[in-house]
Amino acid sequence: MENMKFKTNIKCAGCIATVTPYLDKTAGENNWQVDTTSPEKILTITPGNGLSESSVVASLQQAGYKAERIN
Repeated sequence: MENMKFKTNIKCAGCIATVTPYLDKTAGENNWQVDTTSPEKILTITPGNGLSESSVVASLQQAGYKAERIN
């Protein structure tokens, strides 16, 4: 299955620390990463069984962040 990519407002290591428990629960440990050097702050997720775009967006919203699918 193809990776899912999202434009986010996750800007720094502190933001990543905040979203880690949410994304680990939703996508699984080591199945996601955020490129904070990119202007779009791209979140890349290697999808697992049953992972949906809406579950990723909802998880980030719970953590106080935004995400918009870009692929």
